[in-house]
Amino acid sequence: MNIKNKSAVVTGAGSGIGQAVASELAYRGAKAVGLVDRSDHVLDVARVINDRMDAHVAEAFIGDVTDEAFRKRTFDQMCAKYGPPGVCVPAAGITRDQLGVKVDKQTGKAEIYPIENFRLVTEVNLIAPVYWALEMIARIAEDRRRQGLGRWEPAETVQGTIIFIGSISSQGIPGQLVYSASKAALEGVAATMSKEAMFYGVRCAVIHPGFTDTPMVRSLGQDYINTKILPYTQLKRLIDPTEIADAIFFLICNSAVSGELWADAGWHPSA
Repeated sequence: MNIKNKSAVVTGAGSGIGQAVASELAYRGAKAVGLVDRSDHVLDVARVINDRMDAHVAEAFIGDVTDEAFRKRTFDQMCAKYGPPGVCVPAAGITRDQLGVKVDKQTGKAEIYPIENFRLVTEVNLIAPVYWALEMIARIAEDRRRQGLGRWEPAETVQGTIIFIGSISSQGIPGQLVYSASKAALEGVAATMSKEAMFYGVRCAVIHPGFTDTPMVRSLGQDYINTKILPYTQLKRLIDPTEIADAIFFLICNSAVSGELWADAGWHPSA
């Protein structure tokens, strides 16, 4: 798929992988990129991109990705200015890491992972990405209907691509019960969505990043990174977000590549 005539929507674009992907798409020639984040830092990211491009390519949208009204407003504005987006990378995500069951040494009572945290992480990491993707598919479907087009035909160009951000955590990491579940679930979503969305010419894939140099990973602390991550990574370093962005760009542009891509820097978990 040629992104030069496509606009894109990237959530979590205020930092980390989302920021790197938004910048990559802009620098590679997307006609517009909608940068979505709950932090107003996304305004600075958009400003840097536009200054570098010497053109108004990046549009910043500040809001909660789990808010349906905010999602619809974002797509309304992007569609009104640029037509239906052809790329969606819902990269916003959170962690609330804790063992599923932990016994208090003083009381002997077992503490179970808080169900409110389970619901929160699932809402942000699984439900929100699915609905941002569905929103793009719906806008493309409506636009095709207005043009009198039905089922997508191979003679047409690919209409859109969705890249979900999975994780090596989907293989299982102690303390990440809900995070791992939310990322693994995206594999099933993508497998089904790709079959449904191709009716409208929309592809879907998942990338599974390894431990990447983002605020989320840095929050684990340098000691944890040095002892629990780097020894099990072949490259012996954290992945740079730009490396993940480059892999995502590859997935977007090479329509022959489907399914899942592991960008884990040779990370292998301990038993």
